[in-house]
Amino acid sequence: MHKAIRSWLFVPADSERKLARAAGLDGESAADALILDLEDALSPARKAHGRAMAVDFLKTAKPQSQIWIRINPLDSPLCAADLEAVIPHAPAGIVLPKPDGPVDVEALSTRIGALERRHGLAAGKIRIMAVATETARAVTSLGLYPRTYLPRLCALSWGAEDLATDLGATTNKGADGRFAFVYQMVRAQMLIAAKASEVQAVETLYDNFRDPDGLKTRAQRAFCEGFNGMLAIHPAQVPIINARFTPDPAQIAHARAVIAAFAAKPGAGAVELEGKMLDRPHLKQAQNILALYDKQSETRD
Repeated sequence: MHKAIRSWLFVPADSERKLARAAGLDGESAADALILDLEDALSPARKAHGRAMAVDFLKTAKPQSQIWIRINPLDSPLCAADLEAVIPHAPAGIVLPKPDGPVDVEALSTRIGALERRHGLAAGKIRIMAVATETARAVTSLGLYPRTYLPRLCALSWGAEDLATDLGATTNKGADGRFAFVYQMVRAQMLIAAKASEVQAVETLYDNFRDPDGLKTRAQRAFCEGFNGMLAIHPAQVPIINARFTPDPAQIAHARAVIAAFAAKPGAGAVELEGKMLDRPHLKQAQNILALYDKQSETRD
């Protein structure tokens, strides 16, 4: 798995003000990845202008964050123009919206590879994140990701808004503001598909950027459930996401204590720590926490 990316900040590619603001963020206010959006954030009349601005950003901006591009869907006539424009400038990756399944990721990878060769870029360096649940057809394909060789695939995420539209739903949330059962099920399936594919699982966005407490709750829940990061729609969300997807000092200390306890008893199937019996899955969990912390440290360095 590639270096862990905690926060993925969407930025409309046609907004000079928002691009400048995102590029100027640093420290824990900077997203690990910026997603310059050529798709839903742009009206049809602004697509070409946004594409040109994305190219200029790739050529001139030096943000602390990785730069990713969300292109238009693979079956859109705009997709080829998006790729032709941005691939020569070697973005960190491409975000693929509305794929039917891994077959679309394969097709996108082939297109990227051809452009890498044409422009003398290192083969395979540009990665892919697929927003893998935006249509009903896509949801039925989630189980195919772990069975398909997709070397460029870095992450899977999910979306509830486009899926609700495809399903003909009037809402995707219940009266309590939480996702309805269908969307919770899809979220869980995406998480499992990502982990089985050994790629990062990215939680969908929290649309109320004026509700930091709600974001903290959602992000903390996602981290505890195994998600590696989360989408953001406003810079104010980034520090919260970064904090929630970073193991805290208490978690790190406990993980090290668990590992030390097993190291003190080589070959033991279970050990005692602080009055509790721990078995091998606890050791694996502790190792995962430290591995995640180390990957995030590499990303920040």
